[in-house]
Amino acid sequence: MTDRIQPFPIHIPQALLDDLAVRLAQTRWPDPETVSDISQGPQLERVRALVEHWQNNYDWRATEARLNQWNSSRTEIDGLGIHFLHIRSPHADALPLLMTHGWPGSILEFNAMIGPLTDPTAHGGQASDAFHLVIPALPGFGFSDKPRSPGWGVGKTAAAWVQLMERLGYGDRWAAQGGDWGAAVTTALGHMSPPGLVGIHLNMVMYQPTDAEIADATPEEQRMLADAQRYERELSGYMKVQSTRPQSIGFALADSPVGLAAWIYALFQDASDSAGQPEQVIDINALIDDIMLYWLPNAGPSSVRFYWESIREMQTRGPAPPQPTAAGVSMFPGELLRLSRRWAHARFDDLRFFAEAESGGHFAALENPTVLTEHVRETFRLLR
Repeated sequence: MTDRIQPFPIHIPQALLDDLAVRLAQTRWPDPETVSDISQGPQLERVRALVEHWQNNYDWRATEARLNQWNSSRTEIDGLGIHFLHIRSPHADALPLLMTHGWPGSILEFNAMIGPLTDPTAHGGQASDAFHLVIPALPGFGFSDKPRSPGWGVGKTAAAWVQLMERLGYGDRWAAQGGDWGAAVTTALGHMSPPGLVGIHLNMVMYQPTDAEIADATPEEQRMLADAQRYERELSGYMKVQSTRPQSIGFALADSPVGLAAWIYALFQDASDSAGQPEQVIDINALIDDIMLYWLPNAGPSSVRFYWESIREMQTRGPAPPQPTAAGVSMFPGELLRLSRRWAHARFDDLRFFAEAESGGHFAALENPTVLTEHVRETFRLLR
């Protein structure tokens, strides 16, 4: 066992990229959907267009170089190798900020936020808003190791992140941010209240409305409830598979790049603020970047097991008490699981910031990074 931080330059063997090209060229396509909308899932025409771009216009080596410019590193925590980006600000008194992605996100989803957060003076901001960034890949995601036994859910991951921040010398004072499973991990960190954690920021809040909240909902809150019900009724099939039988889909995710891409694309389609056309709000190369961080390390099967782990953990733990750590919350209109300011106040003992963006959805860091960056800055201005 080692607590060393080691450089981890990424260089994918050309043979693996050549194998991908062959697999894409030999894809056996399904019949098209029998409806004119996206109610059956990703449309054949859209996935074929994405794959055509992947084959002919996408450059993995450019993405690889970008990752390596961001101090790609690894360390072992509790027997598992964790890959992370560590980008220090040119401002020495910057606040260390841990940013955690979810599924089907990746460390690359924060791409457009890295410059403005680490070097705000170069992006129209103030030096006092600077952050040192730590962006780890969740266990079983990207180039982090794949757990070989049960246990790596939200709680164990949060505990590992505390160790990571301490190991990097940030244990005395730091902050955390996340959406999706990253929000769950960040919420867990807030409940743990480790020494040095000054606050958290979430762009999704996992919660269940109470009977009283449902009965007393305003028209806007009723729309929030309706969107959450639509997610549960129409869009949550992937979640139920991954929470109960992750290995069933794992074989397809490991063997077929188009199968993996379509499985991931479906959530970008359903959960972005794009009317079912994610390419309209997220650059197609960024979508493929994200898919590649699942395909290249064969992380599709291990990543979906995070649902199996974490859902069981939540069911065992039961409802969480109000969040004790100072917090900021951002709500984006395309997010299917939203809550109002008054519902947030009931769940956070020290809610320092709450704002609703005009655009963006579940993938806020990719869809509306400018506003998410400003919300993060505003939250931690109050906590530095």
